[in-house]
Amino acid sequence: MLVTIISALTIFMCFINEDSTVVVDGKQIEPITFQKTYNSTLASAEINADENDNIDKSLIASNDVITVDLKVLVDNKELNIKSTEKNIALMLKAEKIALSATDKVSPSLVTELSSGMEVTVTRVKIATLKKSIPIPFKTVIKNDANTLKSQSKVSQVGKQGEKSVTSNVTYEDGKQVASNVIKETVIKAPQNKIIVQGTLPNITFSRGGSEKIINVKATAYCPIKGATNTYTASGKKAVRDPNGISTIATDPNVIPMGTKLYVEGYGYAIAADKGSGVKGKFIDLYFNTLKEALDFGVRYIKVQILD
Repeated sequence: MLVTIISALTIFMCFINEDSTVVVDGKQIEPITFQKTYNSTLASAEINADENDNIDKSLIASNDVITVDLKVLVDNKELNIKSTEKNIALMLKAEKIALSATDKVSPSLVTELSSGMEVTVTRVKIATLKKSIPIPFKTVIKNDANTLKSQSKVSQVGKQGEKSVTSNVTYEDGKQVASNVIKETVIKAPQNKIIVQGTLPNITFSRGGSEKIINVKATAYCPIKGATNTYTASGKKAVRDPNGISTIATDPNVIPMGTKLYVEGYGYAIAADKGSGVKGKFIDLYFNTLKEALDFGVRYIKVQILD
């Protein structure tokens, strides 16, 4: 079998579009191919030639194949490549540079090769990460009308909570470039810090006097026989709170039960008790210990009626 190949080259965008004339056993065929070798040209035309066939290659010019020089930046390397492929996708395949579904290529894969071109392959990986993050607690202020304005206390300590956060994290060439939260789950709710803030103002007796201010004789009493709890005639538990409201005994005909007062040198109080010896402008102040009661002794003081 005598096979003669006559090839006329037409070049578009630096690629070979070969209009080839092939004569096989005296019969002329004209396959159009992008093949670069004689054998691949024959194969694309479904022409079988073996080693005993006479193939005349003398009509093929030496510059049938166009080679372009380009750079490929990939995996932290700069590769200088000579390629005869049509586009970037084919060039990468020929150079055995594998791509994942998330990798980026610039210019795009369908871009035709040109001399001096620079191709960048960015490796993109997306990982799903889960981590625990603390939830900060809040501080809540609660007003207490039975405590001095100058006083505050922590009634409940704050405790951090915890939540689980799942994110899709994107890496380009090993560096994180994005993080997208896809799920949050509260593992433990935070506990608020609660501060009790008093609102009772400090009272100063004015010289001008007031119809709500009376002068009284004041004595003191305390629990007897080691008692830890003492109850008043009104049924309230007797208390002494220098920063809040204490209970005292009064004559109900002068200061009715339940009346709130400010007692000079003692503080805020409520008339919650009475006694057979407490008559007229006379009050009996409750203290927690005998020593405190003895230290107070007997005094003549001012009392302001608050309501």
